[in-house]
Amino acid sequence: MSLAGVILAAGASSRMGTPKALLAYQGESFLDRSIRLFASVCAPVIVVVGFDADLIQSGIQRAAEATFVRNPDPARGMLSSLQTGLRHVPPGTERVLFTLVDHPQVGPATIRAIATETAPIVIPVFDGQRGHPVCIGRAVANELLELPPEASPKDVMHRHRNETCFLNAGDPGVLADIDDPESYAALLSQATPR
Repeated sequence: MSLAGVILAAGASSRMGTPKALLAYQGESFLDRSIRLFASVCAPVIVVVGFDADLIQSGIQRAAEATFVRNPDPARGMLSSLQTGLRHVPPGTERVLFTLVDHPQVGPATIRAIATETAPIVIPVFDGQRGHPVCIGRAVANELLELPPEASPKDVMHRHRNETCFLNAGDPGVLADIDDPESYAALLSQATPR
C-alpha cells in the first residue's frame, strides 16, 4: 500500500522557548530524526511548518528528503496543521502516517510495525495510553479534511473506534512528547542509542 508521511512542526514551541524541531537528540535534530525514520517507510515525507518556518527549514540536514509546506495560520492549532499536510498528500495515496515533531524517542521498529498494519486507523499504545505516530487510511484522511476549524481530530477517530487497531507497541517513546525544558533535560539524561 502507498504510504505518505506527515510530520507536524508548525507550533510556536512557546513552553520550550526555542523551536522543538531543531532540538538535538542522539546526534541529530528532532526533525531530522523524524524525516529519516519516516522516509524508511513513507514517500513522500511532508513536513508542515508555521512558526519559525525559515529557521527550521534552514537548520536541518535532511531538508532535501522532505517536502515542506506552510500552515498559513499555525495559531489555529494541530488540526489546521494536519489538514495542511493532508492537502499535500499525492492523489491515489492509500494511507498516511503522521506524527508530532516533539516525539523523538519513537523507535524504527515501532514505525515499521505501524506502517504494516492495514486497519483504517492504527494507534500505538504503551502502558494503556495512546501515542504517536498514527496511521490512517484515505477515507479517514478525507474525513479529517472536512472538519471545521473548531473541531478536533479526535471527533473523527472516535467515529472509527471499532475499526481502529490499537497496536501494543512496547515502546515508551510513543508517549514521550517533549514540551518544555524540563522534559528535554530528562530526555537527554536518560537517552540511550536506538
